[in-house]
Amino acid sequence: MSGAGGWWREKTTPAKVETYTRWSFHFFAVVEVTAIGLPVFGEARAAVSGWLIAMVVVHAVLCALTASRVLDWTRGRREQPVRLLWVLGAATYVFAVTALVLREHGGPGDAMDSAAATVFVGILAFGAGTTALGVRNRRPAVALIAGFGFGAGLVSFPLGVPGTGALITAFVVFLAGGFLAATSVFSLWLLNAVYELDEARETRARLAVAEERLRFGRDLHDVLGRNLAVIALKSELAVQLARRERPEAVEQMIEVQRIAQESQREVRAVVRGYRDADLAAELAGAQGVLAAAGIDCAVTGDTAGLPAEVQSALGWVVREATTNVLRHGDAGQCTVGLRVLEGHVVLTVENDGVAARGGGAGVGGGGGSGIAGLRERLAVVAGTLEAGPVGADGFRVVASVPLAGRTAEAYVSGVTS
Repeated sequence: MSGAGGWWREKTTPAKVETYTRWSFHFFAVVEVTAIGLPVFGEARAAVSGWLIAMVVVHAVLCALTASRVLDWTRGRREQPVRLLWVLGAATYVFAVTALVLREHGGPGDAMDSAAATVFVGILAFGAGTTALGVRNRRPAVALIAGFGFGAGLVSFPLGVPGTGALITAFVVFLAGGFLAATSVFSLWLLNAVYELDEARETRARLAVAEERLRFGRDLHDVLGRNLAVIALKSELAVQLARRERPEAVEQMIEVQRIAQESQREVRAVVRGYRDADLAAELAGAQGVLAAAGIDCAVTGDTAGLPAEVQSALGWVVREATTNVLRHGDAGQCTVGLRVLEGHVVLTVENDGVAARGGGAGVGGGGGSGIAGLRERLAVVAGTLEAGPVGADGFRVVASVPLAGRTAEAYVSGVTS
């Protein structure tokens, strides 16, 4: 994945939205130069038009720099660029007043008046819209834009602009500045919303994994809690009886030994139940967990007729693959398919979004030992496992387990009936 396409695909969804937002602000600078600065060449003398276009270019670059710094401030990467905002505000008024001065002293003609007025209004509008980005609250932002509009009308009177023209100029600056500010602020709000949604999705994924761990912990607690308490009490009783040289101490220790052995069997049963998962339940659980994390999951195939040991091995593959889709990828879609091919039951788990974070659908996406562990479990039923990237940003896990002839026929007949 080289070139611009690979660079873009490697970004997460929030990073893509941030890049789009940042370059949209830079595009505003291009719009300012092309819409306000370039028409000046055909309307004013060469010397005057040179000064006007130079001011527009400098102001556009200053606006782009300010918008970029404000975006970083919004994301918490730097402090609020207060000095830069003051510099932009001061430069905006200096350039705007200079444009009116050049209008008065740059030579007669309606073309000159139009060029200077366009630069005056445009610089103030873009300056107001960009400066408003650095204000968090809505009321101060509206007051700031209104101040730019009022200032535009106020400085117009001393420089010979008629009263009606000054009012119209103030209204246009307020309207255009408000539109640019609203557009920019909405873009920042949308960017923050995307980041918050991504964080909420990661939180849901972590909670899903934590809930599974808590379930297993509760099962162990239920099994061991009572037995360990009884063992502790009987051991203490045996100690007291042994100190008194009572023969009942032996009976109590025999009982402790029996309870300990029973606890071992119960723990094995819990672990076996955790490992020997029902494949249908695991498929339904995977679909529910991924849907809760905002991932579209499609499950195909039927588990009826599969042997218990095959379901257990494949159920663990589904569980491990689902966990790693949540942990290591930036998936939007995940497909899980179960089918029989040439006497083998084949489970396929595939997801996208791997290029964004370098993760994998199942196993080993985070550099762990998941592949080795699953291959050991599948080896018990003579199964195999393949895992690796597929396509531009996908990851696929394929587990294959052979079926005996009658079992395969029963499975196929059960699916087709």
